Amino acid sequence: MSVLAIKPTYKSASVRLPFDTSNRLAALARAKNKTKSEIIIEALEMYYDQEENELDSYTLGLPYFGKYDLGAGDLSTTYKQRIKEKLRARQNSY
Repeated sequence: MSVLAIKPTYKSASVRLPFDTSNRLAALARAKNKTKSEIIIEALEMYYDQEENELDSYTLGLPYFGKYDLGAGDLSTTYKQRIKEKLRARQNSY
């Protein structure tokens, strides 16, 4: 039983690269014994993987939520009232 290798199909895309980037890509392709297209495809796949694994701000902040107890658990709902009280206290002190 032989396994047939499925050859991927490609859609053509042209990219304009700065001269120095193009030279570095060509040198890397020669050093790795790969085509420039193969290098670019690998780089894009790595970039896509990185973007997919990037954590959102909520996930990054999760270890810090509730870490420091300020004593009052209603600060987010009573902040306007607290500001009013502080301003009145300041105004009455004059």
